[in-house]
Amino acid sequence: MKKFNLLLIFIILLSLGSCRSDSETPAEITIDNTIKVGKISGKVTSQNGTKPIGGASIFTFDEKYKIYYTTSDADGNFILEAPAGNQTIHIQTGDGSNFRTQVAATVKNNETVSLNTDQTKLNQVAKIAYVKGTYDKIEDIIQTLGYNATEITNADLANINTIAQYDIIFLNCGSRNYNVNQSLYPAIDANLAIFVANGGSIYASDWDVSYLVGGTDNTNNCSLTGGFVPDTKLCSKNTGTPGIVPATVNNAGLSTALGFNTVNIDFDLSSWQKIVNYDPAYWEVLVKETSSNNALMIRTNHFTATGIPATPIGNAPNSTFTTVCITLPGNIQISISVPTITVPYLVALGATVGPCSGSTNSGYIYYTSFHNHATGNIGNAGVILQYVILNL
Repeated sequence: MKKFNLLLIFIILLSLGSCRSDSETPAEITIDNTIKVGKISGKVTSQNGTKPIGGASIFTFDEKYKIYYTTSDADGNFILEAPAGNQTIHIQTGDGSNFRTQVAATVKNNETVSLNTDQTKLNQVAKIAYVKGTYDKIEDIIQTLGYNATEITNADLANINTIAQYDIIFLNCGSRNYNVNQSLYPAIDANLAIFVANGGSIYASDWDVSYLVGGTDNTNNCSLTGGFVPDTKLCSKNTGTPGIVPATVNNAGLSTALGFNTVNIDFDLSSWQKIVNYDPAYWEVLVKETSSNNALMIRTNHFTATGIPATPIGNAPNSTFTTVCITLPGNIQISISVPTITVPYLVALGATVGPCSGSTNSGYIYYTSFHNHATGNIGNAGVILQYVILNL
């Protein structure tokens, strides 16, 4: 009886299966793993909208913290591929610690959304100071970009509590010996070492190499008394003669940001500092003489010294951003600033905390043998100095 019942059930099931039409066959379940992406376009400009900013980093992250990254061209234009949805677009120069903007944007699948110029202006995060000089007015370039800088004095440089308020200090040519009591030099040199070792950045031009290597005004010898950069790392002598010096931009990123790789630099004063010796492992050459390969513009973030006290500098203690190094496809490394809350997730994907190169806590030191003359025409060397301002 059981066999008959089982046979009957089997026949019924078989008949039901044979009566099902093709249209009744269960549909296959398909999972769409395609990431939906769109594009964001825009033009990066300075705060007042007058200067297009080349070489700016533009990036965002998807929900798994994968980075989408591009840079602006020499005219400030960019197109960023980004995951569809509501995104925060980051716009930065340098490592993003001093100049950065965040833009909320909705990315549409397979569409390009354009940001307006009010959204893509590069904001000043840094507190900037400058020391008045005899032959330079870098503050004029800062102001033409729409940014703010506070004038300080050499007496202020001798007070660490004063300069620790700032992120960037510009040292105009001639300021080392501009209404200054020379007894302040040891304190100034010690404070600049503390400032840079704890993440502050400085720019010095021409005769103000004396802040770095010693001396009171211009330098005519190596290994002078004073300064804070080791004598083995740099020597500059006041042996340059006036005239036009053809120069080559030696850094690919700088050349791309500027849109050119050659420049005629007008040394229109009676003399100028020539870099006669530098440590190539310590300094990066950004601009050099075309004929001789002599360095004209150098930078480093390798400064270290023993016995330097840990001192909070500028906005860093209050910042909710952290500098990280991320490796892009092609083994390209970039230093950017990201919201601190994202750091653990990015580290889990291979990012490291801190810049991609240089000493962990060091700020930048930029030095140029040319500068922004208080009077006179500096030609397209001016846009190089704009790059310096935005990338410190």
